[in-house]
Amino acid sequence: QVQLVESGGGLVQAGGSLRLSCAASVSILSTNYMAWHRQAPGKQRESVALIRSGGSTNYADSVKGRFTISRDNAKNTVYLQLNSLKPEDTAVYYCSTYRYGYEYWGQGTQVSVSS
Repeated sequence: QVQLVESGGGLVQAGGSLRLSCAASVSILSTNYMAWHRQAPGKQRESVALIRSGGSTNYADSVKGRFTISRDNAKNTVYLQLNSLKPEDTAVYYCSTYRYGYEYWGQGTQVSVSS
């Protein structure tokens, strides 16, 4: 069983920045990957960024150049730095991981961007 706890969401003006954190209850190096997703009201969930155990990363086209995923292995924590935020980035942001055949999700953290 893996527990994921997100934090760092909030209300920010367009053009601002936030850093989201996802703390895992296990070593993140024991997972296949750590990922961030988001879901806006009335929209489908969107995968935003992913970092594999080896360190390679992927980003959705909508956030490339603005968001950065990183990790602190010692703290078992993955971060998502959100820069140049836009109103359309408003969503609940979720962290997920895949480990030993199971996928786990956090409870989400709300990010709201005002214009």
